[in-house]
Amino acid sequence: MRYKSMIQLVVIGVCMMTATVYAQSLRWLTPLPSHESSWAYGISADGSTVVGFSYDADAPGGLMRAVRWTASGVQDLGSLGQPNSRAQAASANGQVVVGTGTNAEVFSRAFRWTPSTGMQNLGTLGGLESWGEAVSANGNVVVGASTISGGGIRAFRWTSSTGMVDLGTLGGRDSWAYGVSADGTIVVGWSYNSTGQMRAFRWSAATGMQAIGILPGGNASSAWAISANGQVIVGDANNAEGKWHAFRWTASSGMQDLGTLPGFDDSSAYAVSGDGSKVVGRVRARSTGRWHAVRWTAQTGLRDLNRVYADLLSDGSILYAAFGISQDGRYIAGVGYHASTGSERAFLLEDTRLCPPPDPDVDGNGCVDDADLLAVLFAFGQSGTFEDINCDGVVDDADLLQVLFAFGQGC
Repeated sequence: MRYKSMIQLVVIGVCMMTATVYAQSLRWLTPLPSHESSWAYGISADGSTVVGFSYDADAPGGLMRAVRWTASGVQDLGSLGQPNSRAQAASANGQVVVGTGTNAEVFSRAFRWTPSTGMQNLGTLGGLESWGEAVSANGNVVVGASTISGGGIRAFRWTSSTGMVDLGTLGGRDSWAYGVSADGTIVVGWSYNSTGQMRAFRWSAATGMQAIGILPGGNASSAWAISANGQVIVGDANNAEGKWHAFRWTASSGMQDLGTLPGFDDSSAYAVSGDGSKVVGRVRARSTGRWHAVRWTAQTGLRDLNRVYADLLSDGSILYAAFGISQDGRYIAGVGYHASTGSERAFLLEDTRLCPPPDPDVDGNGCVDDADLLAVLFAFGQSGTFEDINCDGVVDDADLLQVLFAFGQGC
């Protein structure tokens, strides 16, 4: 009777999966005319605007240009004197873009762009260069880093009324801000401490700059983004083995290691949905060194987007990294290899699907064998792991049967 119930469970799961209709799409975002490639770094709250850069390898020294993609196509955002610029982030409505451009003296400068003002140079903290990294939901707060007079780099927070404000360090020489909450009150990034170790930080006007920790056995961490509600911070940190792993941090749980995938080593988390429930980034393949875009949720654990969306990549295209995610997690932006053009291209992925079709090849080596069976057995009863083959929230009999039924395939 128990065996019969397990079979019924599998059949029910398969039926539910085939009955579900998913609206999914993958858009490869074209570069500017005569440019070969493009990268996407930021995305508006509703996913309607993507920002990044377009690249012309044939220009002397290579030409990088900040761009904005909307339903109208790709838009050149201009420059600050020299032709090179890149966009890093967009406000919630996509009308404010921040990033870095090169001025007439060939120094990097943080910029803030709007359709009415164009590209505005935000200056520095007294040094020669600055870099814009993130912007608040309303577009009024910009964060990034700037050199200071006398040497060193400092995280900054900019508003039109205060200008660029130095956020200090954790005791060391340098710091860099990469993310800001929707209301602009919380800033995250990295800073060196008094012993010269890199630490992810969280800054607010009330608390100042505070380190948020490291992974067990590690000695360095960096925060890349913060959720719109300011409750979840994501980034990467090294562990006892010297590998860098993506993390998700909250005040109550501390720094959670999001791990990696079978056959992959390092991982990084670069963006997080508005409520902190969805995290995107990349993992690095051990055999090839190639990066793969990933998404994490508590239900699914870390998932390779190339396997989740294999049906959209049947031409041999690859999603390399996910750098941005819309507030509701429906849209993901990043960069990949576009097979039909043979070049790197920005992408915009739309879908509400979290789980891939069942794949009993747990370790991804092309053969369903003892290793896959043991992986499921050792993970039995766990949640949020890639051994949850049918993605129902727990590793159980149904996942074990998926392996047993496919045993020997591809071997």
